[in-house]
Amino acid sequence: MRRCTKGIWDETIPGITFDENGVSNFCKLQEIMMKDYPRGEKGKEDWRALVDKMKQSSGKSGYHCIIGVSGGVDSSYLMLLLKKEGLNPLAVNLDNGFNSKIAVQNIYKITKKLNIDLETYVIDYEEIKDLLRSYIRARMPWIDTPTDMAIKAVMYKIALKEDVRFIIRGNDFRSEGKQPKEWTYSDAKQLKYIHKKFGEGVKLKTYPMLSFSKMVYAAFIKKVKDIRPFYYLDYNKQDAKKMLIEQYGWVDYGGHHHENLFTKFAMAYWLPKKFNIDKRLINLSAQVLSGAISREEALSLIEKPFASIKELEELKEYTIKKLSISSEEFDKIWNDSNMNTFDYPSNYKLIFGLIDKFTPIVKKVFDYKPMSITEKEVIN
Repeated sequence: MRRCTKGIWDETIPGITFDENGVSNFCKLQEIMMKDYPRGEKGKEDWRALVDKMKQSSGKSGYHCIIGVSGGVDSSYLMLLLKKEGLNPLAVNLDNGFNSKIAVQNIYKITKKLNIDLETYVIDYEEIKDLLRSYIRARMPWIDTPTDMAIKAVMYKIALKEDVRFIIRGNDFRSEGKQPKEWTYSDAKQLKYIHKKFGEGVKLKTYPMLSFSKMVYAAFIKKVKDIRPFYYLDYNKQDAKKMLIEQYGWVDYGGHHHENLFTKFAMAYWLPKKFNIDKRLINLSAQVLSGAISREEALSLIEKPFASIKELEELKEYTIKKLSISSEEFDKIWNDSNMNTFDYPSNYKLIFGLIDKFTPIVKKVFDYKPMSITEKEVIN
């Protein structure tokens, strides 16, 4: 197995290549992003400019920004950071029926102590159940796509409703890296196709959709910006976790993105066992490049199981029961050939074929250059 000499990216990752020194193209992508978005004094300066803009732009609601919260470390710490900056954020949580009790309690603890308003958007469970079940039946790698797309759509929906110009996210390429498109790419066209083909006819009445035209409207007419503070600020996740536990009674829920039980099932059971995909390769490699951990630590961590066999089997049984999938049907799906995002219709070719022409729109939507654009230049 060939492995990047700087991180732990390896040959199981689609599209990976290595130069004469054994450095992967995914590593080079990470290095370009780190150069484009430096932390330190320059990062603080860029963040200060964004804070000033937010303070000057509270809408009729009085909120300076909207922040998506999950009960995880990143979004919990960000709420604290925003309050320290004198901002008045509106916290938004998506309930897809799989949020862990610990994560929900974390959200309530932090928002209450910081006096932050919380809005929970609940998707009718029959709708999200039919969507998640459809992705499992489609044998897609990233079966949590419906949740990811809903989170983004809800943020824009509420931003427009509350007349708020800034959406804050806790994403951090330095700790998460860039997943290959074969694993995670999705769009509304593909979601609708998969739902129609593999679903049970449940109409999507509460499930939020974010069309391209609505994004353009939000960016150009309502001037909504998507901001990721950790692109600019020095941030140590372990230190943040320790502080949240000691000062706010925050409770650890386990692994990365395990605050949602379906996401945990997707990452810890479905991907590694059915597809031989370990997303930790990407996450840990990014952390090595950022200096958060050593390469030796990453190599040690990647060898550790996500959880015990007993816990994973219990998680599987819980998930398929909650989605009304029989053991017999699940076994059949499990033994069927794997598929990926390019096996079903989508807007991928259209979007990435015209990505250069979309650059002005992208600059309006984001305050940074999305990693997917840099990826096109480096990896493809």
